Amino acid sequence: MKILPEVSRTLSEYLLLPGLTTEDCTPDNVLLDAPLVRHRVGEEPGIRIATPMVSAIMQAVSSPSLAVALAQVGGMSFIHQNQQIEDQAADVRAVKRHRAGFRACEVVVAPQTPLGDVARQLAQTEHGVAVVTQDGTTGSAFLGLISPDDFHLQRHGSSETAGSRMRERGSLVTAPSTVSLSEANELIWEHHQDVLPVLGENGEVVSLVLKRDYQAHKTFHHASVDGDKRLRVGAGINSRDFKDRIPALLEAGVDVLCLDSSDGYSVYQGNVLEFVKEKYGESVFVGAGNVVDGRAFRYLADAGAAFVKVGIGGGAICTTREQKGIGRGQASALLDVVAARDLYAQETGTYVPLCCDGGLLNDSHMALALAMGADFIMLGRYFARLDESPSRKLQIDGQWYKEYWGEGSRRAQNAARYGQRGQMAFEEGVDGYVPYAGSLYDNVARTRAKLTATMISCGSTNLPDFHRDAVMVEVSAESMRQTGAEIAVRRPAIDAGE
Repeated sequence: MKILPEVSRTLSEYLLLPGLTTEDCTPDNVLLDAPLVRHRVGEEPGIRIATPMVSAIMQAVSSPSLAVALAQVGGMSFIHQNQQIEDQAADVRAVKRHRAGFRACEVVVAPQTPLGDVARQLAQTEHGVAVVTQDGTTGSAFLGLISPDDFHLQRHGSSETAGSRMRERGSLVTAPSTVSLSEANELIWEHHQDVLPVLGENGEVVSLVLKRDYQAHKTFHHASVDGDKRLRVGAGINSRDFKDRIPALLEAGVDVLCLDSSDGYSVYQGNVLEFVKEKYGESVFVGAGNVVDGRAFRYLADAGAAFVKVGIGGGAICTTREQKGIGRGQASALLDVVAARDLYAQETGTYVPLCCDGGLLNDSHMALALAMGADFIMLGRYFARLDESPSRKLQIDGQWYKEYWGEGSRRAQNAARYGQRGQMAFEEGVDGYVPYAGSLYDNVARTRAKLTATMISCGSTNLPDFHRDAVMVEVSAESMRQTGAEIAVRRPAIDAGE
């Protein structure tokens, strides 16, 4: 037995001290971009993201819709692996069909499709527009567009057809597949259209450009894209069927893989990384984890991990510490692993990025994690609250929530991920709800603004400088009590007309 001479500390136990804010420290000058995969020191990584946020490898979080939205704003999603290989590969393909700013046609109907069926299909798609084609397939002749603004079931009846209410092709401005995103947006604004159909050589619709995406493209003009301008997406894998799952995901176009485990310090993850290195060389990136100390980081880095995830037991739905007594405060874990990462880079000349996964209760914790040396952040609860997540939106006692459950919960039935065989003997996660928070675009914009403001206050304009120059102090219990507001927060007053 060995007891470390330290106290396990969380991110809540630290505050950043302001640094000198110079004339260069303006929002326009702050860069949040981060390396996602290992690279030689001084060289550019194979994948870099403009927003240092990725979504967790969870059923309740990383759907294709969320993956598309997050890639558009510069982050990346990891499609969960607790499903059949062919289903996960299909999710990856659904994301890769999108070029930056160009959305795939998620709903395609025939002109004779009843409006009731159209309404049901539109309710399941985030961008709310259906393409009407000759036979209801993507490759057939384009006839028009239909959205909820084009019909009302009570007025027109659910049996009336899409063809009777659609905006016909002749009344719409279209663009060829060679159109650039800036040209497409010019056409949308010039011709007062909400949607621009982009057509292939045979007149079929190959993608859509939406007017309401315009502001997101202006705000986040560094979408995560590959060399063909397709949106980037990651996927989770495991240490059991990886020899079958990895080739299928690569064929689907996945950009990066990540081993999905609550505890990554194992020979099983080492074996997967060695297999990938031998079979694919350096052309396939596989992240690994999770870890909480330098020993585990060194093991996975030596095995070839593209990045390493840090954190055990700190997630909002994780009960690993309670059930097994395993874990470490997220701040203590990060500081230890960051020191090991920097020493590894110095000794080997290879930089292995770190992902902070768990223990992030609010946006200020993200800033602290980045200041401590994390390159990017993996979030579950944060994204589960949003429109784009796959879970149901429910109203409870007048408040809107979204369902959220952990991969270690009985609902997920992901027993193998936690080293259990067959029926789960105990759970390492809970099944519950999180307050609904609206659009991913709005929330990520707000978080980026907060991170930018924090870095400006600390005198940094990029993450490497933030890592190097940040100064932190431990917070006492008395300081913690004075961290938030100390008055009753004013609510809108009815008699004041607010």
